[in-house]
Amino acid sequence: MSRQPSSSRRGCGASSIRLPTAEGQLVSLSYRARVAALLGDSPLTSEAVTTDVRDLLSHGEEAWAFDTMCSWIYEDALPLTRQYHVRLVELATEMGTPKSVRRLDELLIH
Repeated sequence: MSRQPSSSRRGCGASSIRLPTAEGQLVSLSYRARVAALLGDSPLTSEAVTTDVRDLLSHGEEAWAFDTMCSWIYEDALPLTRQYHVRLVELATEMGTPKSVRRLDELLIH
């Protein structure tokens, strides 16, 4: 069975982070930059998946992009360093999307 990455494959109920103030716009940009940095450092190798995540980021869907990235990391059982996992958990906590990183600790390399 072949899996195709798609914007429609977004579990865990993530939603975009949008605040109506100028401060909210800065927060959203900060999230976008941090998700992009995590994507660049991620163990993901599928160009289709990384393109999907970048597309979501370009449309202001930071939480959805983050959730998609985490979902594929888990789905493909990609190994994570402790440091990278900490970064994922910290951003998930800040963004209010703790379900995005649920069970990723199972992928920690020892």
